Amino acid sequence: MRPHFTPANSRREFLERSGLGFGALAASLLLQRDAHAAPPPPVTAKGKSVIYLFMHGGPSHIDTFDPKPLLSQLDGKPVPPSFGKVDFQFTKMEKVPLLASRRVFKKRGQSGLEISDLFEHTAAHADDLAVIRSCHHDGFTHITGQNWMNTGWARVGRPSVGSWVVYGLGSASDNLPAYVVMLDGGIKGGAPLYGSGFLPATYQGTVLRAENPPILNVNRPEEITAPDQRKMFDLLQQFNADHKNARAGDNELAARMAAYELAFKMQMSVPEVADITKETDATRKLYGLDDNMTSEFGMQCLMARRLVERGVRFVQLYSGGKKGSEVGWDGHNQCEQNHEFMAKKVDKPIAGLLADLKSRGLLDSTVVLWGGDFGRTPFTDGAEGGSGNRNGRDHNPYGFTVWMAGGGIKGGKVIGGTDEIGLRATQDPVTMHDLHGTLLGLLGVDHKKLTYFFQGRDFRLTDVHGENTFTSRLL
Repeated sequence: MRPHFTPANSRREFLERSGLGFGALAASLLLQRDAHAAPPPPVTAKGKSVIYLFMHGGPSHIDTFDPKPLLSQLDGKPVPPSFGKVDFQFTKMEKVPLLASRRVFKKRGQSGLEISDLFEHTAAHADDLAVIRSCHHDGFTHITGQNWMNTGWARVGRPSVGSWVVYGLGSASDNLPAYVVMLDGGIKGGAPLYGSGFLPATYQGTVLRAENPPILNVNRPEEITAPDQRKMFDLLQQFNADHKNARAGDNELAARMAAYELAFKMQMSVPEVADITKETDATRKLYGLDDNMTSEFGMQCLMARRLVERGVRFVQLYSGGKKGSEVGWDGHNQCEQNHEFMAKKVDKPIAGLLADLKSRGLLDSTVVLWGGDFGRTPFTDGAEGGSGNRNGRDHNPYGFTVWMAGGGIKGGKVIGGTDEIGLRATQDPVTMHDLHGTLLGLLGVDHKKLTYFFQGRDFRLTDVHGENTFTSRLL
């Protein structure tokens, strides 16, 4: 028998009466341990979680991880006709001059991996990095490029990579979201980049803030005791269960029910994750928390380590979301200055994350993926009157770089390559399907077997593609 209460005229009125502030969490991914997860295919791998470092705006591969000596010889000259023509967002490549990198590349570590001086701190971990220089897709605008990188499809509507990972492997935490996102301002692709698409809503990403409180309204009002709140939630869940039983297949309601339940547990777990007072001064300095330039992304990286340490399956950090006058990594104008500023914000925190994961034995089980929307052109940006911005670079989806570390990866290696000026992927080209299939493989998931039936057919992250996975080449 239900406890005595004054009847509400509607479910909406009941929720309004409760006034505990958890309605904002209803749409977030708050997955109970292993609930609803697809059985993971039996593929052996070391990776158990992912930290995806996304450089919003598109970092230049030829200024970071893909040196092009020929560009120095051709600097200021037209693009040779032998390289052909492709479309770009603003630029007619036949009308603008080539632009050599102003950065200094050096051979790093025992492997001799070449990395520019933009990433001096990260370069100290060269022997842990597998640099994939031949990624490509066909999205030369930010939204299509971000969709490709984050969902494996150019258009909105597909589940995000993180949602597929959680769907395949479930959660390893009882009281934290399985999929966490931390933003750096607004992102052009919006919430669909970490949404669940046609997967049940319970698999979408939960946005945490790097500052306190990490989730607004997560704390219980002081005048309400934990036992009283538990009773309220039990009653609410019973109402929701009755409502759901009459509406089979309503995954939005199922997600809301999971949200309310785990929200109760998160009142203790989330503030604890964000409380770094027990971290040593050395750890804080390692992530750059003592420097205004690096403290913001450093806090995100430290939070990422603390989250995977507590069983969170997929953590995505965005650098360069648009806020104020900042444009992120979108170097149309003054690409050199833009990239130097953005790299200073993230280089030390990324290196700190790699070092900290390794020292704690977490790097073997955590796949770290670094990348952005796309690369940049080896010639000047043509947005200003068609004559070219001498110091900027346009978007280049036809050949660019990402790197991976951890999860059993043997680093210090390069996979694939672009042509002599960095225009196109020419050696072992890697599509987004290949990249995503490889990521799943590092987590022990066969990308061809991880499917979800929707609109009459089985869908997967790699769609009907992804034959060229290179998981075995990384291990």
